[in-house]
Amino acid sequence: MATAAAGGRRRRVLFFPLPYQGHINPMFQLAGLLHARGFSITVFHARFNAPDASAHPAYDFVSVPDDGMPADSPDTVQATMDHILAVNRACEAPFRERLAALLERQRARAEDVACLVADSHLLTLLGVARGLGVPTLALRMGSAACFRCLTAFPMLCDKGYLPVQESSQLDAPVVELPPYRICDLPSSAAAHGQLREVLSRVVTAVTTSSGLILDTFDALEADELAALRRNLAVPVFDVGPLHKLSPAASSSLLRQDRGCLDWLDGQPPASVLYVSFGSLASVSASDLVETAWGIANSGRPFLWVLRPGLVRGAPPSSISLPDGFDAATRGRGVVVSWAPQEEVLAHPAVGGFWTHCGWNSTLEGVCAGVPMLCRPFFGDQMGNARYVDHVWRTGVTIDGELQRGKVEAAISTLMGAGEPGAGMRRRALELKNSAAASIGEAGSSSVNVDMLVSLIQSM
Repeated sequence: MATAAAGGRRRRVLFFPLPYQGHINPMFQLAGLLHARGFSITVFHARFNAPDASAHPAYDFVSVPDDGMPADSPDTVQATMDHILAVNRACEAPFRERLAALLERQRARAEDVACLVADSHLLTLLGVARGLGVPTLALRMGSAACFRCLTAFPMLCDKGYLPVQESSQLDAPVVELPPYRICDLPSSAAAHGQLREVLSRVVTAVTTSSGLILDTFDALEADELAALRRNLAVPVFDVGPLHKLSPAASSSLLRQDRGCLDWLDGQPPASVLYVSFGSLASVSASDLVETAWGIANSGRPFLWVLRPGLVRGAPPSSISLPDGFDAATRGRGVVVSWAPQEEVLAHPAVGGFWTHCGWNSTLEGVCAGVPMLCRPFFGDQMGNARYVDHVWRTGVTIDGELQRGKVEAAISTLMGAGEPGAGMRRRALELKNSAAASIGEAGSSSVNVDMLVSLIQSM
Protein backbone atom coordinates (compact mmCIF):
# COMPACT_ATOMS: atom_id res chain seq x y z
CA MET A 1 0.00 0.00 0.00
CA ALA A 2 1.14 3.53 -0.72
CA THR A 3 2.29 5.48 2.35
CA ALA A 4 3.41 8.99 3.16
CA ALA A 5 7.16 8.41 3.40
CA ALA A 6 9.11 9.82 0.47
CA GLY A 7 12.84 10.37 0.44
CA GLY A 8 12.91 10.31 4.24
CA ARG A 9 10.56 13.31 4.48
CA ARG A 10 7.25 13.03 6.29
CA ARG A 11 4.58 14.78 4.26
CA ARG A 12 1.76 16.92 5.65
CA VAL A 13 -1.80 17.19 4.33
CA LEU A 14 -3.86 20.25 5.19
CA PHE A 15 -7.64 20.18 5.62
CA PHE A 16 -10.31 22.89 5.72
CA PRO A 17 -13.92 21.75 6.34
CA LEU A 18 -17.06 23.79 5.79
CA PRO A 19 -18.23 24.39 9.39
CA TYR A 20 -21.41 22.26 9.36
CA GLN A 21 -21.74 18.88 11.08
CA GLY A 22 -22.49 16.98 7.87
CA HIS A 23 -19.34 18.40 6.26
CA ILE A 24 -17.02 18.12 9.25
CA ASN A 25 -17.59 14.38 9.79
CA PRO A 26 -16.38 13.09 6.37
CA MET A 27 -13.46 15.53 6.40
CA PHE A 28 -12.20 14.10 9.69
CA GLN A 29 -12.80 10.56 8.48
CA LEU A 30 -10.64 11.25 5.43
CA ALA A 31 -8.01 12.88 7.65
CA GLY A 32 -7.98 9.76 9.81
CA LEU A 33 -7.56 7.57 6.74
CA LEU A 34 -4.56 9.57 5.48
CA HIS A 35 -3.04 9.83 8.95
CA ALA A 36 -3.14 6.03 9.15
CA ARG A 37 -1.08 5.99 5.93
CA GLY A 38 1.63 8.07 7.60
CA PHE A 39 0.75 11.65 6.65
CA SER A 40 0.91 14.45 9.20
CA ILE A 41 -2.38 16.33 9.48
CA THR A 42 -3.14 20.02 9.99
CA VAL A 43 -6.77 21.14 10.21
CA PHE A 44 -7.59 24.75 9.44
CA HIS A 45 -11.05 25.72 10.64
CA ALA A 46 -13.36 28.66 11.05
CA ARG A 47 -14.18 29.70 14.60
CA PHE A 48 -17.86 29.12 13.87
CA ASN A 49 -18.67 25.51 14.84
CA ALA A 50 -15.01 24.91 15.63
CA PRO A 51 -14.09 21.22 16.03
CA ASP A 52 -12.88 19.86 19.36
CA ALA A 53 -9.10 19.65 19.00
CA SER A 54 -8.81 17.54 22.18
CA ALA A 55 -10.63 14.70 20.39
CA HIS A 56 -7.81 14.54 17.81
CA PRO A 57 -4.53 14.84 19.74
CA ALA A 58 -2.41 13.61 16.81
CA TYR A 59 -3.45 16.54 14.58
CA ASP A 60 -2.40 20.18 14.50
CA PHE A 61 -5.20 22.74 14.46
CA VAL A 62 -5.12 26.30 13.13
CA SER A 63 -8.06 28.56 13.98
CA VAL A 64 -8.95 31.03 11.22
CA PRO A 65 -10.80 34.20 12.31
CA ASP A 66 -14.21 34.60 10.68
CA ASP A 67 -15.16 38.09 11.83
CA GLY A 68 -18.61 39.15 10.74
CA MET A 69 -20.03 35.63 10.51
CA PRO A 70 -23.60 35.10 11.82
CA ALA A 71 -23.64 33.43 15.22
CA ASP A 72 -26.37 30.89 14.43
CA SER A 73 -26.54 27.98 12.01
CA PRO A 74 -28.60 28.71 8.87
CA ASP A 75 -32.09 27.19 8.71
CA THR A 76 -33.28 28.07 5.17
CA VAL A 77 -31.83 27.60 1.68
CA GLN A 78 -31.22 31.33 1.28
CA ALA A 79 -29.59 31.62 4.71
CA THR A 80 -27.37 28.63 3.90
CA MET A 81 -26.24 30.21 0.62
CA ASP A 82 -25.49 33.48 2.44
CA HIS A 83 -23.59 31.60 5.11
CA ILE A 84 -21.42 29.63 2.66
CA LEU A 85 -20.44 32.79 0.79
CA ALA A 86 -19.78 34.56 4.10
CA VAL A 87 -17.40 31.80 5.23
CA ASN A 88 -15.38 32.27 2.03
CA ARG A 89 -15.25 36.06 2.40
CA ALA A 90 -14.51 36.16 6.12
CA CYS A 91 -11.77 33.52 6.08
CA GLU A 92 -9.93 34.54 2.90
CA ALA A 93 -7.42 37.06 4.29
CA PRO A 94 -6.73 35.37 7.65
CA PHE A 95 -6.38 31.97 5.95
CA ARG A 96 -3.81 33.42 3.54
CA GLU A 97 -1.86 34.86 6.47
CA ARG A 98 -1.94 31.65 8.53
CA LEU A 99 -1.17 29.36 5.60
CA ALA A 100 1.79 31.51 4.57
CA ALA A 101 3.11 31.36 8.15
CA LEU A 102 2.73 27.56 8.23
CA LEU A 103 4.56 27.18 4.92
CA GLU A 104 7.40 29.31 6.22
CA ARG A 105 7.73 27.13 9.34
CA GLN A 106 7.63 23.93 7.29
CA ARG A 107 10.60 25.06 5.23
CA ALA A 108 12.70 24.88 8.40
CA ARG A 109 11.58 21.33 9.23
CA ALA A 110 12.19 17.93 7.75
CA GLU A 111 8.73 17.70 6.22
CA ASP A 112 6.79 19.48 3.54
CA VAL A 113 3.18 20.23 2.67
CA ALA A 114 1.72 17.89 0.06
CA CYS A 115 -1.64 19.54 -0.55
CA LEU A 116 -4.80 21.10 0.86
CA VAL A 117 -8.00 19.06 0.94
CA ALA A 118 -10.91 21.48 1.29
CA ASP A 119 -14.66 21.32 1.07
CA SER A 120 -15.85 21.97 -2.46
CA HIS A 121 -17.90 24.92 -1.14
CA LEU A 122 -14.66 26.75 -0.21
CA LEU A 123 -13.65 27.93 -3.68
CA THR A 124 -12.01 31.10 -2.37
CA LEU A 125 -9.82 29.22 0.11
CA LEU A 126 -8.80 26.63 -2.48
CA GLY A 127 -7.68 29.55 -4.66
CA VAL A 128 -5.70 31.04 -1.79
CA ALA A 129 -3.81 27.77 -1.35
CA ARG A 130 -2.94 27.46 -5.04
CA GLY A 131 -1.80 31.09 -5.05
CA LEU A 132 0.72 30.16 -2.35
CA GLY A 133 1.91 27.14 -4.34
CA VAL A 134 -0.06 24.45 -2.48
CA PRO A 135 -1.82 21.85 -4.70
CA THR A 136 -5.49 21.27 -3.88
CA LEU A 137 -8.04 18.47 -3.81
CA ALA A 138 -11.78 19.08 -3.46
CA LEU A 139 -13.85 16.91 -1.13
CA ARG A 140 -17.51 16.86 -2.13
CA MET A 141 -20.00 15.97 0.63
CA GLY A 142 -22.64 14.36 -1.53
CA SER A 143 -23.36 11.63 -4.02
CA ALA A 144 -21.88 11.25 -7.47
CA ALA A 145 -25.40 11.68 -8.85
CA CYS A 146 -25.75 15.01 -7.07
CA PHE A 147 -22.46 16.36 -8.38
CA ARG A 148 -23.42 15.27 -11.88
CA CYS A 149 -26.60 17.31 -11.38
CA LEU A 150 -24.57 20.34 -10.28
CA THR A 151 -22.43 20.18 -13.42
CA ALA A 152 -25.66 20.14 -15.44
CA PHE A 153 -27.26 23.07 -13.57
CA PRO A 154 -26.71 25.67 -16.35
CA MET A 155 -28.29 23.27 -18.85
CA LEU A 156 -31.25 22.71 -16.53
CA CYS A 157 -31.79 26.45 -16.38
CA ASP A 158 -31.33 26.96 -20.12
CA LYS A 159 -33.89 24.25 -20.91
CA GLY A 160 -36.46 25.76 -18.56
CA TYR A 161 -36.47 23.11 -15.85
CA LEU A 162 -35.31 25.72 -13.34
CA PRO A 163 -36.46 27.90 -11.77
CA VAL A 164 -39.72 26.01 -11.47
CA GLN A 165 -42.55 28.00 -13.02
CA GLU A 166 -45.63 25.94 -12.13
CA SER A 167 -46.31 23.42 -9.38
CA SER A 168 -47.85 21.15 -12.02
CA GLN A 169 -44.34 20.70 -13.46
CA LEU A 170 -42.88 19.16 -10.31
CA ASP A 171 -43.48 15.52 -11.22
CA ALA A 172 -42.22 15.92 -14.80
CA PRO A 173 -39.10 13.86 -15.61
CA VAL A 174 -35.75 15.49 -16.33
CA VAL A 175 -35.08 13.53 -19.50
CA GLU A 176 -31.38 14.46 -19.59
CA LEU A 177 -30.80 13.26 -16.01
CA PRO A 178 -32.82 10.14 -15.21
CA PRO A 179 -34.16 9.23 -12.67
CA TYR A 180 -34.59 12.83 -11.53
CA ARG A 181 -37.91 14.61 -11.68
CA ILE A 182 -38.06 18.41 -11.49
CA CYS A 183 -39.05 18.16 -7.82
CA ASP A 184 -35.84 16.22 -7.11
CA LEU A 185 -33.53 19.01 -8.31
CA PRO A 186 -31.86 21.44 -5.88
CA SER A 187 -33.90 24.60 -6.30
CA SER A 188 -35.10 27.75 -4.55
CA ALA A 189 -37.63 30.12 -6.06
CA ALA A 190 -36.66 32.83 -3.57
CA ALA A 191 -32.90 32.52 -4.07
CA HIS A 192 -32.44 31.05 -7.55
CA GLY A 193 -29.66 33.43 -8.62
CA GLN A 194 -27.80 32.93 -5.37
CA LEU A 195 -28.15 29.14 -5.59
CA ARG A 196 -26.87 29.15 -9.17
CA GLU A 197 -23.82 31.15 -8.07
CA VAL A 198 -23.01 28.84 -5.17
CA LEU A 199 -23.39 25.67 -7.26
CA SER A 200 -21.28 27.17 -10.05
CA ARG A 201 -18.57 27.88 -7.49
CA VAL A 202 -18.68 24.23 -6.34
CA VAL A 203 -18.11 22.99 -9.89
CA THR A 204 -15.29 25.51 -10.41
CA ALA A 205 -13.69 24.42 -7.12
CA VAL A 206 -13.58 20.85 -8.41
CA THR A 207 -12.46 21.53 -11.98
CA THR A 208 -9.62 23.84 -10.89
CA SER A 209 -8.27 21.39 -8.30
CA SER A 210 -6.14 18.31 -8.88
CA GLY A 211 -8.93 15.85 -8.17
CA LEU A 212 -12.39 15.21 -6.76
CA ILE A 213 -12.88 13.03 -3.68
CA LEU A 214 -16.34 11.54 -3.14
CA ASP A 215 -17.73 9.63 -0.16
CA THR A 216 -19.49 6.95 -2.19
CA PHE A 217 -18.65 3.58 -3.75
CA ASP A 218 -18.78 2.07 -7.20
CA ALA A 219 -21.45 -0.59 -6.64
CA LEU A 220 -23.84 2.09 -5.37
CA GLU A 221 -23.34 4.64 -8.18
CA ALA A 222 -21.50 2.89 -11.00
CA ASP A 223 -23.21 4.74 -13.88
CA GLU A 224 -23.00 8.14 -12.20
CA LEU A 225 -19.29 7.72 -11.42
CA ALA A 226 -18.59 6.56 -14.95
CA ALA A 227 -20.33 9.66 -16.31
CA LEU A 228 -18.26 11.96 -14.08
CA ARG A 229 -15.04 10.29 -15.20
CA ARG A 230 -16.03 10.77 -18.85
CA ASN A 231 -16.94 14.41 -18.44
CA LEU A 232 -14.49 15.81 -15.87
CA ALA A 233 -10.91 16.69 -16.72
CA VAL A 234 -9.74 15.79 -13.20
CA PRO A 235 -9.44 12.34 -11.58
CA VAL A 236 -12.36 11.15 -9.44
CA PHE A 237 -11.72 9.13 -6.28
CA ASP A 238 -14.74 7.34 -4.80
CA VAL A 239 -13.33 6.29 -1.42
CA GLY A 240 -16.49 5.63 0.58
CA PRO A 241 -18.03 4.70 2.81
CA LEU A 242 -15.52 6.79 4.77
CA HIS A 243 -17.18 6.13 8.12
CA LYS A 244 -16.46 2.42 7.62
CA LEU A 245 -12.93 2.87 6.29
CA SER A 246 -11.98 5.39 8.95
CA PRO A 247 -13.99 5.22 12.20
CA ALA A 248 -12.15 8.26 13.57
CA ALA A 249 -12.66 9.89 16.96
CA SER A 250 -15.96 11.71 17.26
CA SER A 251 -16.25 15.07 15.54
CA SER A 252 -19.83 15.62 16.72
CA LEU A 253 -20.71 19.23 17.54
CA LEU A 254 -23.57 18.04 19.78
CA ARG A 255 -23.34 15.88 22.87
CA GLN A 256 -24.50 12.34 22.09
CA ASP A 257 -26.89 10.54 24.42
CA ARG A 258 -25.36 7.07 24.59
CA GLY A 259 -27.97 5.83 27.02
CA CYS A 260 -30.25 5.11 24.07
CA LEU A 261 -27.96 2.20 23.15
CA ASP A 262 -28.76 0.54 26.47
CA TRP A 263 -32.46 0.93 25.74
CA LEU A 264 -31.99 -0.60 22.28
CA ASP A 265 -30.32 -3.62 23.91
CA GLY A 266 -33.68 -4.50 25.45
CA GLN A 267 -35.71 -4.33 22.22
CA PRO A 268 -36.51 -7.23 19.84
CA PRO A 269 -34.49 -7.52 16.60
CA ALA A 270 -35.48 -5.17 13.75
CA SER A 271 -38.39 -3.75 15.77
CA VAL A 272 -37.38 -0.12 16.37
CA LEU A 273 -37.96 2.86 14.09
CA TYR A 274 -35.07 5.32 14.40
CA VAL A 275 -36.07 8.92 13.56
CA SER A 276 -33.55 11.71 12.94
CA PHE A 277 -33.69 14.73 10.64
CA GLY A 278 -30.01 15.63 10.79
CA SER A 279 -28.13 18.64 12.09
CA LEU A 280 -29.55 21.47 9.92
CA ALA A 281 -33.10 20.66 8.75
CA SER A 282 -35.97 22.25 10.64
CA VAL A 283 -39.70 21.46 10.81
CA SER A 284 -42.83 23.47 11.49
CA ALA A 285 -44.75 23.06 14.74
CA SER A 286 -47.64 21.46 12.83
CA ASP A 287 -45.31 18.94 11.14
CA LEU A 288 -43.94 18.01 14.55
CA VAL A 289 -47.47 17.26 15.75
CA GLU A 290 -48.29 15.13 12.69
CA THR A 291 -44.97 13.29 12.99
CA ALA A 292 -45.59 12.59 16.66
CA TRP A 293 -49.09 11.18 16.16
CA GLY A 294 -48.05 9.18 13.10
CA ILE A 295 -45.33 7.54 15.20
CA ALA A 296 -47.69 7.02 18.11
CA ASN A 297 -50.45 5.51 15.97
CA SER A 298 -48.02 3.13 14.22
CA GLY A 299 -47.67 1.12 17.43
CA ARG A 300 -43.95 0.59 16.72
CA PRO A 301 -41.11 1.05 19.22
CA PHE A 302 -39.13 4.16 18.33
CA LEU A 303 -35.99 6.15 19.07
CA TRP A 304 -36.54 9.80 18.10
CA VAL A 305 -33.86 12.51 17.93
CA LEU A 306 -35.29 15.93 18.75
CA ARG A 307 -32.23 18.15 18.57
CA PRO A 308 -32.19 21.74 19.85
CA GLY A 309 -33.46 24.13 17.18
CA LEU A 310 -35.33 21.46 15.20
CA VAL A 311 -38.71 23.21 15.39
CA ARG A 312 -38.95 26.60 13.68
CA GLY A 313 -40.15 29.32 16.02
CA ALA A 314 -39.77 27.20 19.15
CA PRO A 315 -37.21 27.91 21.90
CA PRO A 316 -34.07 25.96 20.93
CA SER A 317 -33.62 24.64 24.44
CA SER A 318 -37.00 22.91 24.68
CA ILE A 319 -39.33 21.13 22.27
CA SER A 320 -42.87 20.36 23.41
CA LEU A 321 -44.52 17.22 22.11
CA PRO A 322 -48.32 17.25 21.80
CA ASP A 323 -50.49 16.59 24.85
CA GLY A 324 -51.20 12.90 25.20
CA PHE A 325 -48.17 11.72 23.21
CA ASP A 326 -46.23 10.52 26.25
CA ALA A 327 -49.22 8.58 27.56
CA ALA A 328 -49.89 7.03 24.14
CA THR A 329 -46.30 5.83 23.72
CA ARG A 330 -45.24 5.11 27.29
CA GLY A 331 -42.92 2.13 27.51
CA ARG A 332 -42.17 1.82 23.79
CA GLY A 333 -40.22 4.92 22.85
CA VAL A 334 -37.23 7.06 23.75
CA VAL A 335 -36.65 10.71 22.82
CA VAL A 336 -33.08 12.11 22.88
CA SER A 337 -31.49 15.39 21.84
CA TRP A 338 -28.73 13.69 19.80
CA ALA A 339 -27.64 10.11 19.20
CA PRO A 340 -24.51 8.21 18.14
CA GLN A 341 -26.13 7.53 14.77
CA GLU A 342 -23.67 5.06 13.27
CA GLU A 343 -23.94 2.83 16.34
CA VAL A 344 -27.71 3.19 16.45
CA LEU A 345 -28.13 2.16 12.81
CA ALA A 346 -25.81 -0.79 13.30
CA HIS A 347 -27.79 -2.02 16.32
CA PRO A 348 -29.76 -5.22 15.60
CA ALA A 349 -32.89 -3.77 17.24
CA VAL A 350 -33.22 -1.04 14.56
CA GLY A 351 -35.48 -2.09 11.70
CA GLY A 352 -36.18 1.23 9.97
CA PHE A 353 -34.69 4.71 9.62
CA TRP A 354 -36.84 7.83 9.12
CA THR A 355 -34.35 10.29 7.63
CA HIS A 356 -34.11 13.70 5.96
CA CYS A 357 -31.84 12.00 3.38
CA GLY A 358 -28.75 14.09 3.86
CA TRP A 359 -25.95 12.20 2.14
CA ASN A 360 -24.13 11.19 5.33
CA SER A 361 -27.32 9.75 6.82
CA THR A 362 -28.30 8.09 3.55
CA LEU A 363 -24.90 6.41 3.22
CA GLU A 364 -24.93 5.34 6.87
CA GLY A 365 -28.37 3.78 6.35
CA VAL A 366 -27.12 1.97 3.24
CA CYS A 367 -24.08 0.59 5.08
CA ALA A 368 -26.22 -0.59 8.00
CA GLY A 369 -28.63 -2.41 5.69
CA VAL A 370 -31.59 -0.54 7.18
CA PRO A 371 -34.58 0.41 4.97
CA MET A 372 -35.41 4.11 4.99
CA LEU A 373 -38.48 6.29 5.29
CA CYS A 374 -37.55 9.48 3.42
CA ARG A 375 -38.76 13.00 4.13
CA PRO A 376 -36.30 15.34 2.36
CA PHE A 377 -36.20 19.07 3.06
CA PHE A 378 -33.80 20.91 0.71
CA GLY A 379 -30.64 20.78 -1.38
CA ASP A 380 -29.52 17.31 -2.46
CA GLN A 381 -31.92 15.55 -0.09
CA MET A 382 -34.74 15.21 -2.64
CA GLY A 383 -32.41 13.57 -5.15
CA ASN A 384 -31.04 11.22 -2.49
CA ALA A 385 -34.57 10.19 -1.57
CA ARG A 386 -35.33 9.53 -5.23
CA TYR A 387 -32.43 7.09 -5.41
CA VAL A 388 -33.49 5.38 -2.17
CA ASP A 389 -37.07 4.71 -3.27
CA HIS A 390 -36.79 4.55 -7.07
CA VAL A 391 -33.30 3.25 -7.96
CA TRP A 392 -32.09 1.19 -5.00
CA ARG A 393 -35.68 0.50 -3.85
CA THR A 394 -34.65 0.33 -0.21
CA GLY A 395 -37.19 2.77 1.16
CA VAL A 396 -40.32 4.84 0.73
CA THR A 397 -40.81 8.63 0.52
CA ILE A 398 -43.51 10.68 2.25
CA ASP A 399 -44.41 13.34 -0.33
CA GLY A 400 -46.59 16.41 -0.03
CA GLU A 401 -48.28 17.66 3.11
CA LEU A 402 -47.31 15.75 6.21
CA GLN A 403 -50.32 14.01 7.75
CA ARG A 404 -50.40 11.50 10.58
CA GLY A 405 -52.29 8.97 8.49
CA LYS A 406 -49.65 9.08 5.76
CA VAL A 407 -46.92 8.72 8.39
CA GLU A 408 -48.59 5.71 9.99
CA ALA A 409 -49.09 4.04 6.59
CA ALA A 410 -45.49 4.66 5.53
CA ILE A 411 -44.12 3.18 8.76
CA SER A 412 -46.37 0.14 8.31
CA THR A 413 -45.12 -0.31 4.72
CA LEU A 414 -41.49 0.07 5.71
CA MET A 415 -41.52 -2.23 8.72
CA GLY A 416 -44.32 -4.65 7.90
CA ALA A 417 -43.67 -8.38 7.66
CA GLY A 418 -44.95 -8.75 4.08
CA GLU A 419 -44.15 -7.08 0.80
CA PRO A 420 -43.07 -4.44 -0.08
CA GLY A 421 -41.23 -4.07 3.26
CA ALA A 422 -39.58 -7.48 3.01
CA GLY A 423 -38.27 -6.63 -0.45
CA MET A 424 -36.82 -3.36 0.81
CA ARG A 425 -35.03 -5.23 3.58
CA ARG A 426 -33.58 -7.77 1.14
CA ARG A 427 -32.26 -5.09 -1.17
CA ALA A 428 -30.93 -3.04 1.79
CA LEU A 429 -28.95 -6.08 2.94
CA GLU A 430 -27.53 -6.52 -0.57
CA LEU A 431 -26.30 -2.90 -0.57
CA LYS A 432 -24.81 -3.39 2.89
CA ASN A 433 -22.83 -6.35 1.56
CA SER A 434 -21.71 -4.35 -1.48
CA ALA A 435 -20.50 -1.53 0.76
CA ALA A 436 -18.48 -4.00 2.84
CA ALA A 437 -16.96 -5.50 -0.31
CA SER A 438 -15.93 -2.08 -1.61
CA ILE A 439 -13.63 -1.48 1.36
CA GLY A 440 -12.29 -5.03 1.49
CA GLU A 441 -9.03 -6.17 -0.01
CA ALA A 442 -8.99 -5.23 -3.70
CA GLY A 443 -12.40 -3.58 -3.29
CA SER A 444 -13.14 -0.56 -5.48
CA SER A 445 -12.81 1.99 -2.66
CA SER A 446 -9.64 0.40 -1.29
CA VAL A 447 -8.07 0.63 -4.75
CA ASN A 448 -9.14 4.27 -5.02
CA VAL A 449 -7.62 5.08 -1.63
CA ASP A 450 -4.30 3.67 -2.84
CA MET A 451 -4.56 5.76 -6.00
CA LEU A 452 -5.39 8.89 -3.96
CA VAL A 453 -2.41 8.34 -1.65
CA SER A 454 -0.14 7.90 -4.67
CA LEU A 455 -1.43 11.14 -6.20
CA ILE A 456 -0.86 13.07 -2.97
CA GLN A 457 2.62 11.60 -2.70
CA SER A 458 3.42 12.80 -6.22
CA MET A 459 2.35 16.40 -5.58
